[in-house]
Amino acid sequence: MRILLLAVCAGLIFQAADATTYYVSSEAGRDTNAGTSEQSPWQSLDKVNSGRFLPGDRILLRAGSHWQSSLTIPSSGTAVAPISVDRYGDGPMPRIDAGDVAENALTILNVEYVQVRNLELTNHGKSPAVRRGVLIAADNIGTLHRIVISDLYIHDVNGAAEKKDRDYGGILFRTTGKSAPSRFAGLRIERNIIWRVDRTGIAGLSDQFGVTTKFEWVSSWYPSFYVVIRDNYIEDVGGDGITPWVTYGALVEHNIVVRTAQRTTENSAGIWPWSTDNTLFQLNAASFTKGTHDGEGFDSDYNSRGTKFIYNLSRENDGGFMMVCTPTIWEAGNFIGNTGTVIRSNISWHDHTRSFALSGPSLNTLIENNAIYIAPGDNVQSVLTTEWSGWAKDVTFRGNLFASQGTAVYGHAAAANKDGTYEYGAGWGGARGHNIVFEDNRFLGNHVDPPEPVTPGDASGQEIAELMQKEPHFDPAAPVGFADYLAKHRAWMIELFTRQFGHPPVLEAPAPIPVSSSANPK
Repeated sequence: MRILLLAVCAGLIFQAADATTYYVSSEAGRDTNAGTSEQSPWQSLDKVNSGRFLPGDRILLRAGSHWQSSLTIPSSGTAVAPISVDRYGDGPMPRIDAGDVAENALTILNVEYVQVRNLELTNHGKSPAVRRGVLIAADNIGTLHRIVISDLYIHDVNGAAEKKDRDYGGILFRTTGKSAPSRFAGLRIERNIIWRVDRTGIAGLSDQFGVTTKFEWVSSWYPSFYVVIRDNYIEDVGGDGITPWVTYGALVEHNIVVRTAQRTTENSAGIWPWSTDNTLFQLNAASFTKGTHDGEGFDSDYNSRGTKFIYNLSRENDGGFMMVCTPTIWEAGNFIGNTGTVIRSNISWHDHTRSFALSGPSLNTLIENNAIYIAPGDNVQSVLTTEWSGWAKDVTFRGNLFASQGTAVYGHAAAANKDGTYEYGAGWGGARGHNIVFEDNRFLGNHVDPPEPVTPGDASGQEIAELMQKEPHFDPAAPVGFADYLAKHRAWMIELFTRQFGHPPVLEAPAPIPVSSSANPK
């Protein structure tokens, strides 16, 4: 056994040592060159797209180069010797413009153990169409491992903003598996700037969530594992900001999402999951979402279980802070339901329209220790139950602060308006008797039909207001100093939550992956 192990290790070392570095320069290169030195680079991305690379190979694009083309990663690496794409030289990021040339500026299809960093990508055509900055796809291939997309500058992608399937935008990770169930294990999307894209900033898409036939539910839920979406900046998005799909134990941490739903009348929100289990959203900021067709900063969406939101900031979103929604009751097999959502220790600062919207028959929701600040002059439905083929059940509000300088109302949707808002009705409507519980919450300021007594106190949140004015800002039109901005913004958020709750935020690790042959915990 020891001899075999040494032989395997020796083979891996030899494999990595045998790797080659390839250079590509749009100005100084020629495709007839060897491509293996800075003095003899290739010129076109087609040379890369048609190549075959070995584990450990590096593909370096010259800083300042510019291609009206697209890039496809054609080969896989290994766990110890990934294929990597990066820049070399001094100057601006190498830039790939795929507008009216290709659907994707960068395609990673059915390959694994790949790392891509430090590129500028655009995909702006004459008119909106199916366009993406990056497509990462597992198509009838099984499990693809350890794909890292980081430090990219993706901007000006004019996909069709009105299409709800979200198959376009900044970064899309997609799993399809009609003949071979497919997923990702170890997908990391980190430290990217995504600006002026349609329809979505970062999104999953999948057919691995199960289907309903005329006669029965057919389970095909095959989730991706070890998905991390962290430290990304996303601004000016036509529709949704970040939407993981069909994952188990995904971590979505410290992403800054600004001005989503800018070019759509369809339902959109800042950050939310769909068909996921045990997704952890922590230390994210979602602000200035446009519109009231949803329009919340955050959403715990349906076909999901155990979604957790902790230490997130929702700021000045038109639709409000948080929606918990599902169109039907939860059943075995993750059948289009929503159960076990936890919303704890978040701050909603001057969100409009709704603070908490409970839409449809979600189960076992805990809303605990959050701070809700309503701005002067605002009339906000602070807790609103609405019908969506049923009503919420078993919801506990415990230890929250509702501080209203405007007017906060509590009740149910008596009627729906065309703009996505609701007419107010006192009481919980069809959720009456469904165990909607309020325990030890504080209500300061102006409230209509509060579920617990209003108590004297300052509703302005003056200390938090002063700190909100100090939020670090970033200009995606001049993407310099991004790492410094991320560090400052994270430190600012930690100070914000420390001031609000009296202790630094206690961040959590993602849920452990269950051990089974199919890795399917259902």
